Amino acid sequence: MNREEGILAVKRSREVIEYSTGGETIPISSLPSSFDEHRGAFVTISNYPLKSLRGCIGFPEPIFPLCKALDDAARAAALEDPRFPPLSTKELSSITVEVTILTPPVKMDCEPRERPHHVQIGVDGLIASKGFYKGLLLPQVPVEWKWDPEEFLSQTCIKAGLSPVAWLDRDTEIQKFQGEIFSEEKPGGEIKRRKISC
Repeated sequence: MNREEGILAVKRSREVIEYSTGGETIPISSLPSSFDEHRGAFVTISNYPLKSLRGCIGFPEPIFPLCKALDDAARAAALEDPRFPPLSTKELSSITVEVTILTPPVKMDCEPRERPHHVQIGVDGLIASKGFYKGLLLPQVPVEWKWDPEEFLSQTCIKAGLSPVAWLDRDTEIQKFQGEIFSEEKPGGEIKRRKISC
C-alpha cells in the first residue's frame, strides 16, 4: 500500500475502535478501490507510552475485502481479545493503533530441520498449524523480543497450542508471510510506515 492508503487504514481502524467502545454504530466510510481488494490484515492496540499490548486481532488469509477485514479486526481487538478486558472509552486517549497489511501466506516447502534457514527475522511472519491447532505471530514480534529463527518458530508453535519443538515435526505445517506496517506515533497522532529494525 502507498503511504496515503496506510494512513487511511489506521484512521479508519481508530474510528471503528472509538465507535465500538462507545457502543455506537460504525459509520460507512468512503475509501479508495484498493480497500475492496481481499487482503489479510491485523489491528494492534498498544498502551501509550509503555507500548505494551492491549489487543491484537486479525485475519491472516485474504478472505475479506480489506475494509471489512480492518473493521472487524479493529472492533474485535478493542472488545473481544480474550487476553484483555474490553477497551473502555476512557482509554482511547492513551492507546496507539497499528495496522499490518499481509501478503498471502505461503507454505514453507523444505525439510523441518531446514526451516530456520528460511526465516528472515524482521521480514517474515509465521503461521504454525497442526490439526485443529493454529497460531500466528507477526513479523515485528521476533524483533521486539530479540528472537532468532529457531525461537521464533518455537514461539509460533506455542501460540498455536503446540509443543515448542513441533516445528521439527513433518505433520506441523509452517507458513510464512510478509506485512506492511502503519502505526500512530502517539494516540491519534501522526501515522508512519513502520520499518522493522533488527
